[in-house]
Amino acid sequence: AFSMPQALAFVNPNSPKSLGVSSANTLKTQLEAKRNPIGEIALTAAAFASVFLTGTADMNMALAADGDGGASNTANSKITTGGASTLQSGRTIAITRGVNMDRSDFSKQNLKGVAFQQSIVRDANFQGSNLLGASFFDATLNGSNFEDADMTQVNLEMAQLSRANMKNTVAREMYVGGATIFDDIANIENSDWTDTFLSKYQKKLLCGHPTAKGTNPVTGVDTRESLMCID
Repeated sequence: AFSMPQALAFVNPNSPKSLGVSSANTLKTQLEAKRNPIGEIALTAAAFASVFLTGTADMNMALAADGDGGASNTANSKITTGGASTLQSGRTIAITRGVNMDRSDFSKQNLKGVAFQQSIVRDANFQGSNLLGASFFDATLNGSNFEDADMTQVNLEMAQLSRANMKNTVAREMYVGGATIFDDIANIENSDWTDTFLSKYQKKLLCGHPTAKGTNPVTGVDTRESLMCID
């Protein structure tokens, strides 16, 4: 499962403000003080983005971050293309690369613009979360739950979504490459794929899925129409 010190070890060691391993326990202790009643770390999306996106986050700034946030400041602006090749504040994003976040619970969180690229995020729960502009470039998402999530403008280039649940998902304007794997996806019922450009193979695969039906409860768009299926 997700390890806070492990993820912190990926910050930029060359930055004067970077958080090295020696600071990891301090930040972890302060973050754990924000735990909610069921024991989950109540980490705001802005603090999460400050630590995991910039690689040069100031610890006090990260802990003080709040608001609707997500990754909403200039350094953490939402990712719409490019994934791992995208630059933010002159730095290549390479933050959670290789971090194992299997079975993590990110449900009902504001994760706007957060970068999960090249991470292992199998059987994780993103149900009901705001993932607007988040990046899952080259991430392993097998078995993860995106039901009721807003995945508008999410980067899924080279991502693997076998067994993933995208029921009721708003999947509009996503960045999908030919290497994005939807094979064996579990559920796309009531999902909205408007303006998400798919390869012929991906389109055929999704249109032929037994759950390719219904209407998205948020946008009111028919799933098969959004996929431009030929019936």
